[in-house]
Amino acid sequence: MENLLYTIEKENHNEKEIKSILNENKNIKFVSLMGVDLGGNATDEKIPVELFLDDISGFLESAIQTDGSSVELYNIATLNNAKVDLMPDVNCKWYIDYNFEHIDEKTNLPIGTLRIPAFLIHENKKVCSRGILRKSEKFFKKSILEVFEEYPHMIQNIGIENVSDIEEIILTAATELEFWVNTPEDKADLEKLYVSQSLKEQYWKRTHGIIRTCLEKTLIKLQQLGIEPEMAHKEVGGINSSISIDGKTNHAMEQLEISWKFSNPLQAADNELMVREVIDDVFTSNGLEVTFKAKPIYGVAGSGEHTHVGVSAKLKNGKIINLFSPRDMKEDYVSEIGYGALMGMLNNYEILNPIVTATNDGFNRLVPGFEAPVCIVTSLGHSYEVPSRNRSVLVGLVRDIKNPKTVRFELRSPNPLSNTYLVIAGCYQTMLDGIKAAAKSKLSTKELEKEICKEVGQESFYLEKDRAYRDENDVFEHYTLEERNQRFSVPPATVYENMKNLEVYESKLTCLKEGNVFSNAIIESFKMGALDKWTKELKDRIIQAHMDTIRSCVKLHNKENMDALDEVAWNAISDIKFNVMKDTLTRKSLFTNIKEAIENKDYETVSNLQLQLKREMEKIQNLYVQYRKNIY
Repeated sequence: MENLLYTIEKENHNEKEIKSILNENKNIKFVSLMGVDLGGNATDEKIPVELFLDDISGFLESAIQTDGSSVELYNIATLNNAKVDLMPDVNCKWYIDYNFEHIDEKTNLPIGTLRIPAFLIHENKKVCSRGILRKSEKFFKKSILEVFEEYPHMIQNIGIENVSDIEEIILTAATELEFWVNTPEDKADLEKLYVSQSLKEQYWKRTHGIIRTCLEKTLIKLQQLGIEPEMAHKEVGGINSSISIDGKTNHAMEQLEISWKFSNPLQAADNELMVREVIDDVFTSNGLEVTFKAKPIYGVAGSGEHTHVGVSAKLKNGKIINLFSPRDMKEDYVSEIGYGALMGMLNNYEILNPIVTATNDGFNRLVPGFEAPVCIVTSLGHSYEVPSRNRSVLVGLVRDIKNPKTVRFELRSPNPLSNTYLVIAGCYQTMLDGIKAAAKSKLSTKELEKEICKEVGQESFYLEKDRAYRDENDVFEHYTLEERNQRFSVPPATVYENMKNLEVYESKLTCLKEGNVFSNAIIESFKMGALDKWTKELKDRIIQAHMDTIRSCVKLHNKENMDALDEVAWNAISDIKFNVMKDTLTRKSLFTNIKEAIENKDYETVSNLQLQLKREMEKIQNLYVQYRKNIY
């Protein structure tokens, strides 16, 4: 077991070495092509390894046909044009996925599947998430060199004399994955979770029992896959699990986080996909349930997937310079390039946001508090010399004054089910737009800092006049809702409102489309997919779940144990139940109105009614908790 093969590096992707590796590892029985559609779903088509060995070169050089109905490519792979091909990617790491429940009789080793990341091809075009990110990487590297050619001051101010001194532009990215784990069929005790969270009883505490075992197994497996985990710990959510007499863990409900080292953008996104699968395999094989939902439990901390992006230049003399770092870390927060990249993300966030948050679950997390980023605002720090971290902002600046190579930006809004490939691609596209604008302005770092620190109503060469973009305060504590909306704009509250921004801010879409990275067809397909899933989930899952919640709110008091207060509270609960769920001869319930609006494709009405439903459900759950507390 100790000598199991877990990866095949890109340097070995030739027929001779692949044959040698697979012949030496007879327990690897299958090959699977891992394409990633626009919904972030990975394919898993198992092919017997014998077929792969028969013609490795042909397999790697020609695409494997599949059915477009099995992948999410709305309005691209249509009923009358459904042919989609899977093209293996030979320029990335390949993984071996082992089934430890299936042991090969001849080798006495677990059966392995060689997982090869791939591209989805339709009409000779890459139409998948991996293809978009690969295209974004190439376009950014090419374009930023062109910017430096035209505006050499951008690199001269950070110590690079000439663009010809640059051998290569290096892009780096990474994510941090938060998730919830619990013992099967355990129901959340909301009151215990609220109290534990407010007291920070779980955050960074020592793990124990089966949770500890699974976390350790996960880190070991990630090391074997070459993903290089850096840290794993308890997050803020959760309650203490109990241990039975026989030493088993009972009633576990904990929030965990795992982070790992940076890679190039495409490898980082592939790594994140593999990390999720490893976590799921390890914890479920030990009898625990895992969820990567952004907000699995109402009113308790949700799970994020903070996404980090950086840009460096490798010089021909071997030196590597972080392009976001200023010449002097004690005199500036970032370089001109850094300010441009940051302003690009902020100024174009209305069209990046639909990619980041495209689900009902994602919006459940994005509410004020719980450190969830809602406002389009950044924080640079309280001084150049002492870096600080403001966790209430959308884009954070990460910097260590002693190590300029660490300077990067952290987008805090993605969640574990965001499409990491598209999010990273969108970040680089929007950053490039801001870098171009900053270069053209020829403003110094001090002048660019003044721009990003502008107040509402002040003119800017690039940023919108009627907004503010930097704040060092806790924006949820320091401002009222009205003040936040006035300073940072009104954030979308539903999937529909977010997708509508692709039309409202159509002029900003240009930066995504640059280099044909996000084509019109891709953007429209993504939008159609998000809206379709939004309405189906609302109609068939969310309403059904709310029905169960409403039916569970039952009358608990009687003449012997009641007070007038109980009757008043129950009447308020009953009124909400009636209005939300009950149809009569003269009026329709909120549920029915939502369903009819969905049938009529009246998405504006659906969106408004969904927000009304959310308010009513929050109200009834809070009322019922208080009502139940008063019954003895």
